[in-house]
Amino acid sequence: MAQRRSPRVKRSASHAAVSAAAAVSTSEVSSDELQGLVLKACLTARDSVFNVRDFLTTSSRMAFLAIKDCEKELDQIERKIDEELPGAITRVGEAKARQLLACLKFITDLERIGDLAYSAVMQLHSRREKLPAKDSRQLIEMSSLLCEMLEQVHQGFSEPDVEGARKILRVDPEVDRVCHALFQRHLAETSSPDPQNFDILLTAQALERIGDHAKNLAEELIGLAEGRSLRHTTKKLNYA
Repeated sequence: MAQRRSPRVKRSASHAAVSAAAAVSTSEVSSDELQGLVLKACLTARDSVFNVRDFLTTSSRMAFLAIKDCEKELDQIERKIDEELPGAITRVGEAKARQLLACLKFITDLERIGDLAYSAVMQLHSRREKLPAKDSRQLIEMSSLLCEMLEQVHQGFSEPDVEGARKILRVDPEVDRVCHALFQRHLAETSSPDPQNFDILLTAQALERIGDHAKNLAEELIGLAEGRSLRHTTKKLNYA
């Protein structure tokens, strides 16, 4: 069976268009260009987790290199936004300033997702033993859920969609459930975790933390749409 090509090898037309729109040709970057960079980062983070799933499924070296490439690209985008946002925010009104502050919060979480995705596959990259089937299934399930969440993040940033953001918040507990089930199974099988399987547990932990960052992004999307921050409210939201 022919191996599926990683999305980092051949970018989608939409990603290529965003990349072109985000290109900086002047010394002063506009707020729209900064938002374009964040949109590009959303796609890059999504691609990274897609390749994590591909790596877990096929042990593809191409997928591993693509994840590494995504991590570097997200670092570069974060650096560019850190450099340009302070100046850009002085040239806009309150509404645009709020959007730019959201861009700063977004890129912080997206860059961390890139780091965690790379960390997840690094744990398994040099593993000599084949990944046990049960662990493989659970890690692939986690990465599939994360792909779904990050696709919703991209769509929500492209076109404000509160329902999509709430869907992310509903999926995150499922990621946690699979991760906790994996940990509990390893603890139940032996009195203490097998040192040879620490890499599996660290991979699961990294994937769970990606879910936490996707949840942060969903809260920012709702905050943008509703004009309030969910991080400063003590009342639990009903995600059902």
